[in-house]
Amino acid sequence: MNPSFSQLFYLKGRHRDKLVKVPIYLRLTVNGIRNELSISRKIEPEKWHKKLGKMKGTNPEAAQLNQYLDTVRSKINRIHQRFIDEERPFTALDIKNAYSDKGDKLKMLVVVFEEHNAQMEKLIDKDFALGTWKRYNTTKKHVKEFVMAEYRSSDIPIRDVNLKFIKGFEYFLKVTKNCNHNSALKYINNFKKIIRLAVAHEWISRDPFYNYKVQFKTVEREFLTKQELESIVNLEIRMPRLDIVRDMFVFCCFTGLAYIDLKKLTPNNIVPHIDGSQWIQSARQKTRSKLGIPLLPTAMEILEKYEQHPRVQNGECVIPCLSNQKSNAYLKEIADRCGISKNLTTHLARHTFATTVTLSNGVPIETVGKLLGHKNLRTTQHYAKIVNKKVSDDMAVLKDKLSRISPTRKSSH
Repeated sequence: MNPSFSQLFYLKGRHRDKLVKVPIYLRLTVNGIRNELSISRKIEPEKWHKKLGKMKGTNPEAAQLNQYLDTVRSKINRIHQRFIDEERPFTALDIKNAYSDKGDKLKMLVVVFEEHNAQMEKLIDKDFALGTWKRYNTTKKHVKEFVMAEYRSSDIPIRDVNLKFIKGFEYFLKVTKNCNHNSALKYINNFKKIIRLAVAHEWISRDPFYNYKVQFKTVEREFLTKQELESIVNLEIRMPRLDIVRDMFVFCCFTGLAYIDLKKLTPNNIVPHIDGSQWIQSARQKTRSKLGIPLLPTAMEILEKYEQHPRVQNGECVIPCLSNQKSNAYLKEIADRCGISKNLTTHLARHTFATTVTLSNGVPIETVGKLLGHKNLRTTQHYAKIVNKKVSDDMAVLKDKLSRISPTRKSSH
């Protein structure tokens, strides 16, 4: 259903002297909401026909002015019809801007996203991590592709984003870009920030996310058991590339560091504690939260192993890390050698530290959260649920074994 629309020429203000000209304005009304614009013409009030919205008479002056009014009215009607044909929502202000050639001032979605990302890039390592900027950049690319696929255009006004757009974008991410549910919603959340920015600046009148609910699916994070971790630690490796990757992985299993945090670690980050032990003092790349991690014996042995490496001697690193991509590829090879069927990645080491190394050995959840650099305890509690499930599964196995032992009781009379 098309919105109601009307236009009316009227005189704005009156002067005490009836011979003094006053400006003619055009009032535009769309769905009951008005906006006005000057048509750059003036007239004596006595010569104006209020009901007809034009100049009285048929003299040359009246004919010229009324012809100009008809031209303005005709142009406004064409703009109105164009908006109808494009099947996009519009307001009286939009028609006014289009008439005044101010349509280019409309905030465009992809342009706003690009401006946001450009500002974010300048704040890398100050307010944002590099990975965060990369995710927003990827989100922008997905939005641009969706707009092109859905609207056959390189960009659209940001005020045209509505609930239908958001749901369509989610479908596009899952079907066209083959994202899983949680990955798609992470991109949606990044996009949501851009829309909230537009709402705050009043580039868009209503938050289209108001009736959209983001519900992530619970994902069970894999981790290594004590036996699996020991098999990797004790694996005989003669190839240097696999040996380094194994040591990187094991070091993260006993420190809880993510790959990026290990990669940027230098000898300056290894400091003596008040009790004489060695600690890691650093900050998480992802959240910038401070880290203080005591080095367990296994981790210390790995650091000592690389003390004479040229890159360590130069103060570049504590372990000469390979790229994350190569590390993950080599970890698959190590997993095969150890008979581990789990998808071994550098990040699996962090999960193993949280579960097998700490929580399973009685380290309080608050301490584990601090070691991992979590800002919210709820993030750490997910690991606690995994440990509790493991205890429950183990007890179920025990219960099954005990049920096979049926003691024979003799009743006494």
